[in-house]
Amino acid sequence: MTNQTLAQASDIAVWASMVLLTVAMLAFAGHLAVTGTRARSRSTDAQATADSAVGSAEQSGSVAVLTPPEVEPAPSRRWGVIGLQVTWLATFALIAGIALRGLSVSRAPLGNMYEFAVAAAMFTLVVYSAWALRKDRLWLGLFVTLPVLLILGAAKLSWYTEASQLMPSLNSIWLVIHVSVATLSVALCVIGCALALLYLAKDRAEHKGEVPGWLAALPSSPSLERITYGIHIVAFPLWTFTLIAGAIWAEQAWGRYWGWDPKEVWTFVIWVVYAAYLHARATSGWHPRKATWLAVAGAGCILINYTIVNTFFVGWHSYSGI
Repeated sequence: MTNQTLAQASDIAVWASMVLLTVAMLAFAGHLAVTGTRARSRSTDAQATADSAVGSAEQSGSVAVLTPPEVEPAPSRRWGVIGLQVTWLATFALIAGIALRGLSVSRAPLGNMYEFAVAAAMFTLVVYSAWALRKDRLWLGLFVTLPVLLILGAAKLSWYTEASQLMPSLNSIWLVIHVSVATLSVALCVIGCALALLYLAKDRAEHKGEVPGWLAALPSSPSLERITYGIHIVAFPLWTFTLIAGAIWAEQAWGRYWGWDPKEVWTFVIWVVYAAYLHARATSGWHPRKATWLAVAGAGCILINYTIVNTFFVGWHSYSGI
């Protein structure tokens, strides 16, 4: 039986999380605007001072002595800290929504597209929020809260399914193992894709010599590229486990490890694309920029797998609930 009171409370908690994420997103945007403007101003002032000193030296025939500019106080982190605090509130609200959804049907809330999307969004927020407590990642907040908000919006408006019991074939411990690891790896790939796109944008701007204010607030492009690579190093083994665990579950449920089901094929395609990215990244002949495009392609494959394949392809994994 389904407890409708708990199911409704779950829906309210998810909506509350979306409202909080909107506030956090605006706060992170303010943080980027403040730090980016200050970084651009410092860079412009330093260049103007150097040009002025060299010009004066050329006119007088003396040797230019460049004195370091006065150290300005670091830009305020207030908006970024507010954004992170509100993100934590949104994370707790989303965890509550997932827990209430599970309690309403007395099962793991991982049985359809809506529940998978909410779980992936929750893992994304947990990973980012915990990471931001250990290292300064306030500059990344906008680019995490925005895709999470879009995922939750799509889940509520397009993929929503009333709380109900599982189909018999899904009633297995492998649902918790396989799908939980899959949602965690997708969460890491969402953050990894955001980092990859930021690296590509920053690298392009640095080569052109025109770094806009919001990009000036980010770390250098080599640092962004290293962070991008690092998070995919963690995500790839988890996706590998997802592929293997799915095969084991398929053998128990349907009597075969592999059946070329559309979902199975696309899960393998995603694994191949990310394996290609890691291989290209470790190969000296590949420029990091070209390798990073493979990481973006991997995220695109995840999007295709989750939206188009789940919605329009019929197979053994047709459990979208839509």
